[in-house]
Amino acid sequence: MGAPDDTALIPSSDFMAGWPAAADLRDAAGRWRVWLEDEKRVSPHTLRAYLGDVGRFVGFLADHLGRPPSLNDLSAAALSDLRAFQSHRAASGAGAATRARGLSGVRNFLAHLDRAGVLHNAAIGSLRNPKLPKRLPRPLAVTDALAAVDTVETLSDEEWIGLRDRALLFLLYGCGLRLGEALGLTRREAPKGDTLVVTGKGRKQRMVPVLPAVREAVDAYISACPFPLAATGPLFLGVRGGPLNPGVAERQMRQLRAVLGLPDSATPHALRHSFATHLLAGGGDLRTIQELLGHAALSTTQRYTEIDTERLMSVYADAHPRARRAGK
Repeated sequence: MGAPDDTALIPSSDFMAGWPAAADLRDAAGRWRVWLEDEKRVSPHTLRAYLGDVGRFVGFLADHLGRPPSLNDLSAAALSDLRAFQSHRAASGAGAATRARGLSGVRNFLAHLDRAGVLHNAAIGSLRNPKLPKRLPRPLAVTDALAAVDTVETLSDEEWIGLRDRALLFLLYGCGLRLGEALGLTRREAPKGDTLVVTGKGRKQRMVPVLPAVREAVDAYISACPFPLAATGPLFLGVRGGPLNPGVAERQMRQLRAVLGLPDSATPHALRHSFATHLLAGGGDLRTIQELLGHAALSTTQRYTEIDTERLMSVYADAHPRARRAGK
């Protein structure tokens, strides 16, 4: 059972009421949710994902046992039960990445119950994550990324909307922001100088440099916006004056793919990948890029070195006389 999009609005005392679980399990899950929100301060997206993951596991156990599971059932769940849950998800069409993420939510819930002294499940530590296929980020070429930023303004009939979309894409490519980070900016947080404070995953803040062209693009949008921009309200607004929906940026990138002949991988997030890859190609060091992107682990940032290596090998194979002769 997946969590609804408005999970964050459901009172903690009510959100487990519809799950096929015993009262003690629902109460424990309610306390876990409060801990995630108030102490871990996870994002609404992560909260919805975790609740959905555990909800699916609880539903599976209910079917598996033939009754609503309790905390005792959660404690007694064997490795074979956990593997059966993963197999059930795979048979339902969930890919390896989806199953791994789902397992992360279940692990988090059980670990929280263990730390709180509520229960201990010995099997969860023995369950391995599904093997994920190695997927590298797919950045755009420099010319394509710049063309996307400069062309998006022409896709809208209203000038202020075009300026808004250009400012938004420029923040993604010029500062390496995630789409959610850019849309989460308030008017007060709009770049004024050479730096911008960004609130990222887990509400962790980082400072990123702002190019004059990016700042000018944001200023142009602010000046043209027909709606009042409250200091603590969202910086980017939709056509009716409410917070801009991320689907709008995704739709504009789809249009840009058609207009500019960009690959299907050209998404708002690809502009962030492009930011990192182009910095690395220009001589940026991994630690600095890690800080700019807000990656918790350096291993996440290291994926970009593999992209650059692929590019270098491709250039070598195409240009070096020995490489060309060896390929014949």
